[in-house]
Amino acid sequence: MFAVPPNTIALTATPADSHPALIARRYAEDRSRWAHLLRYDPAERFAALVDRADGQEVWLMSWLPGQRTDLHDHSSASGAFTVVSGALTERVAVPGRAAEALHALVAGQSRVFGPGYVHQVTNDSPDPAVSIHVYRAARPAMRNYRIDPVTGLERV
Repeated sequence: MFAVPPNTIALTATPADSHPALIARRYAEDRSRWAHLLRYDPAERFAALVDRADGQEVWLMSWLPGQRTDLHDHSSASGAFTVVSGALTERVAVPGRAAEALHALVAGQSRVFGPGYVHQVTNDSPDPAVSIHVYRAARPAMRNYRIDPVTGLERV
């Protein structure tokens, strides 16, 4: 199952079978495509490019307990990620407000994102986690943010 955040833009020109969430799930289910790349790095979250095709990139990421991303967006890119094993927490920031939402994700669950979608992904569990991420076009540079208690979401 995957959740579509309210501020995600669905592109009608995208065929349903090439939706990033469906691609992420297909790769997650086919470990033979990425198992040989899997590593765990105690110093930082591990990421490896699995495939680049049809205007999308597929990335494998591993998360040791406590590893996280900064609060970020993916610029104008859209995409999705699926948890393969373990558990991850996604913190979603709401532009213009100090509010945020937390989503606890376990194996088999996916999240999608669109342009300007600001989030942070963390492994808050005591066990390692693995996820597959799909980005439309090349994996863009992340733009970092912080949440100011008075002014709300601010780009760093």
